[in-house]
Amino acid sequence: MFAYKFAAGAALLLTLAACGDTDLERGATGAAAGAVTAELLGGNVVTGAVLGGAAGVISDDIRR
Repeated sequence: MFAYKFAAGAALLLTLAACGDTDLERGATGAAAGAVTAELLGGNVVTGAVLGGAAGVISDDIRR
């Protein structure tokens, strides 16, 4: 069950991290999504925010 929740959270995180026009906007959106996802899954909120922010910042670079 944890693996299912983790996969769903990761999918949500990566989807929301791609929102925004600049790296700063994508990073902020990703950090917020990561923190919320971590809270819902019972994880560390700070770690979720850091990972989400990083995913948001690099998401634009991956698409190119």
